[in-house]
Amino acid sequence: MAVKAEILSNQQVSRRYFHLKVKVPNKQLFPVQAGQFFHIKCSDDAKPLLRRPLSIFRINEEECTLEFLYLVKGVGTKALAQRKPQEKLDILGPLGKGFSLKEESENILVVARGVGIATLSALAFKAKSKNISCFAIISARAKEDYLVEAELKEAGVEAIFVNDEDGTSDPQRVKLLAEALIKEKKIDGIYTCGSRRLSVLMKQVACEHQLFAEIALEENMGCGIGSCYGCVCQIEEEERIRPVRICLEGPVFPLEKVVFA
Repeated sequence: MAVKAEILSNQQVSRRYFHLKVKVPNKQLFPVQAGQFFHIKCSDDAKPLLRRPLSIFRINEEECTLEFLYLVKGVGTKALAQRKPQEKLDILGPLGKGFSLKEESENILVVARGVGIATLSALAFKAKSKNISCFAIISARAKEDYLVEAELKEAGVEAIFVNDEDGTSDPQRVKLLAEALIKEKKIDGIYTCGSRRLSVLMKQVACEHQLFAEIALEENMGCGIGSCYGCVCQIEEEERIRPVRICLEGPVFPLEKVVFA
């Protein structure tokens, strides 16, 4: 569903990231699942022509508000960063398939990097509402890109932060941290987003420990509704590899099925 949402705030929260909060006209868009996304028309001008997909960061159904964290990188997000409070923003969604939390789940681990932190923060809040304990490993280029440290604390998430500047984000170290948490906290599910290198690593860890695992994939999208086939990835099912559209069949997939090039 496409609606005109009112921008409540659109603030820069680090050198590269902005935090957008909007209010939608009514509750018709809800429920919205963690892992789903909205396709945003960044400007009222003709350019940029294509929308930009933004994953959900925070969901408040009672107040009819949605929040997004986004990286300012190209023409679209640069235009979005210029939008002001009280302006109307054309948003299409919710789109795609969100995360699933198993009924019997008690302790989950989220492993995120970059803007993937936003996607998995929504899952952490959902886990809290279901009385599921959530633990996190958050990786970033620098400390300023942790972004959601206070929000994760609010959600009761025990988070470990690593970054490139300090040399603490090496994949082998992350693997050791994950395996320690799996053992000590009796982790029964892994969720990841934001880094191909970490995704491959978590696929290996989940396989070794025989854990349920999901991934939210990120990709440039043309239409966001499965028509343009511009966001295809490969998954393996029943011993054969087939293409799927991230915007329609995803963006959340079982981690063991995703084929990484």
